Amino acid sequence: MRRKSTEGRFAERVVHGVDDAGAEETIVVWIERKQGALWAVGRAVNPQHRPSHEPRRDDYVFEGYELEDALTTANETLEDDCTVSESDGRDEHLKPFTRAEMLKPLERWFFGR
Repeated sequence: MRRKSTEGRFAERVVHGVDDAGAEETIVVWIERKQGALWAVGRAVNPQHRPSHEPRRDDYVFEGYELEDALTTANETLEDDCTVSESDGRDEHLKPFTRAEMLKPLERWFFGR
């Protein structure tokens, strides 16, 4: 059976905005656990318009071994996108990514339960 491309995602946030041409835009920011004990932070613009759900190599803004570094990068990326969205007139209040949010899926991933 083929694995789902979003299977390793532990958390994600969706920011709605407007692109430079004034069209609706969807930005997805996520944290995932990759093979080799790597944490990764991804950011994709309008992924719903792509032919595949597989992330592109250039979607990743961080890969590393420390969860705290992944959380910092994900929250900075999320904050930047929310700031731009707010300046475009979108007032979304999204929760930041937290360590506690990562622990349950990490235990499930690690222990298989």
